[in-house]
Amino acid sequence: MSEITAQTSLEDLREDYRLATLDESSCETNPIQQFAHWFKDAKTARLKEPNAMSLATCPPNGRPSARIVLLKEFGESGFIFYTNYGSQKGREIEANPHVALNFLWAELERQVRIEGTVTRIPPEKSEAYFRSRPRGSRIGAWVSHQSELIENRTVLETRLAELETRFAGSDDIPPPDYWGGFCVRPERIEFWQGRTSRLHDRIVYDRLDNSDSWSIGRLSP
Repeated sequence: MSEITAQTSLEDLREDYRLATLDESSCETNPIQQFAHWFKDAKTARLKEPNAMSLATCPPNGRPSARIVLLKEFGESGFIFYTNYGSQKGREIEANPHVALNFLWAELERQVRIEGTVTRIPPEKSEAYFRSRPRGSRIGAWVSHQSELIENRTVLETRLAELETRFAGSDDIPPPDYWGGFCVRPERIEFWQGRTSRLHDRIVYDRLDNSDSWSIGRLSP
């Protein structure tokens, strides 16, 4: 396929969104409650992994990176996910705690964009969640030194075999020191509802003076 043909076919890819509308008068005054409503809708619609979210980080050198992680808890304190603290995202967060999250629920023609700052959650909370994970996932956390270069997959399989032997006959698998949770405290949350002719509804909440109060407004699509 020629470059011109490929470009033309991409230009023809489009959807006209008509499922729903979003208006300030129908939104909660608290964005966490509004998120809870939309997240419930995503679960009710049986979307695959509705808790999947893009996490964007940016180290001091100014070269942003993004990847998909899984939301494991949310509430007034923020949005929690778990990872290897020594991974690329972990290192970048420690260097620059300002991050962005994005949820895309394409079947509902919705996005949620979140900007905020990250802190580690208490170790005991991380351990409690770690011990609730399937056994294979717990051992997997010990196997992988996330984001480090390895020679081949055999390195992982050898390490896995060693750890299976180490923990054989025991379900007492503690979390590694380098594994735990982060909490994103939101400063801005935008709810995006697709509309026809690209005139989408965009309702944005901004935290007021580092308090628990929020302003609400509409953005041009």
